[in-house]
Amino acid sequence: MTEITTLSQFLTTANTQFQIYDLGRRVQHIDMLAFQQIDSLLAPYPYPIQGHAQFAIVFWQQQQLPYIWFVKLPLDEQGLLSPAPRTQFIKMILEALGRNPTQALTDEQQEQLANHPFSFKPNQHKLALFNALVRLQLGQPASSQYEFAAQYLSGQAAPDTWPQLGLQGLADICVRADQFNHIEDITNALDNAPIEVQAALCQCLEHINVDKRLAKLLFEKLNQAEDHLKVIYLAALASDVQYSMKAINHLNEQQLLDDNKLITIAARNWLALKDDLTRKGYLEALAKQPQHFFNQVFADIVAIPSLRSGLLADLRHPERSVQLATAIGGLFRATSL
Repeated sequence: MTEITTLSQFLTTANTQFQIYDLGRRVQHIDMLAFQQIDSLLAPYPYPIQGHAQFAIVFWQQQQLPYIWFVKLPLDEQGLLSPAPRTQFIKMILEALGRNPTQALTDEQQEQLANHPFSFKPNQHKLALFNALVRLQLGQPASSQYEFAAQYLSGQAAPDTWPQLGLQGLADICVRADQFNHIEDITNALDNAPIEVQAALCQCLEHINVDKRLAKLLFEKLNQAEDHLKVIYLAALASDVQYSMKAINHLNEQQLLDDNKLITIAARNWLALKDDLTRKGYLEALAKQPQHFFNQVFADIVAIPSLRSGLLADLRHPERSVQLATAIGGLFRATSL
């Protein structure tokens, strides 16, 4: 038998169909060809977080229900999967299966493989969105919470019944935003529902592609909200680069980019930081924070392949402020220790 050296190779040899989802920064599907490049150590992981790749493997054999593995693997300095842990994980899989990847997984083997040293547990918001997304993409019905969520958001349930809403039901609505007029339901809720419902909806919208009309509403809500609530609408704009840029620059002009918003931008709205002016403003705001905070956030975002070259160029930009230059100097001193 040919030696198995990648996860894609294992899953293909095992006669499974599989899908890969990132669960680090945003819950999103990873293209199969892209994952094969990542898996073969030919391309960096596109969404690193805190030096790791955090992803879910959803796979199934014939008519079986899908299995799910949540995998967290360290990355090397180039952003590639570290070879040794990846090899160790594959070796563990093969040993659990008696070195026969084509055999069907028993429940006991699945349980054993789901609790490996490289496993992690996504937070409840990401898990709800992930479950909704997988059910939709595999043609499975939505959760049992979906029906009431649809009734509430469409105004068929009394306004004071909102505590009965489940996060999973709201996630089901959001991934189906283009079906059954749900985009209207979401818009209506953002205008009229209690802030608790709006916040839960926004936590789901962080991970899906919102249309321009909804992005415009989220931006307006951000502008109108009290400062401590602005961050929920900011994160919900993650998929819309233009409105994310607009929101970040507006908050910066108002000197409202505090530590919470800076972290949120790094974790969710990082695509907006591809823009040179937006990134410059972000770094200037970041430089006003304590040095250790600047170092941690900068180290996290410079690992994102799509931002790396721009951020490295910013380190030597002649037009930076004295405060940013000082923060960069502190960063260099910390990394040279």
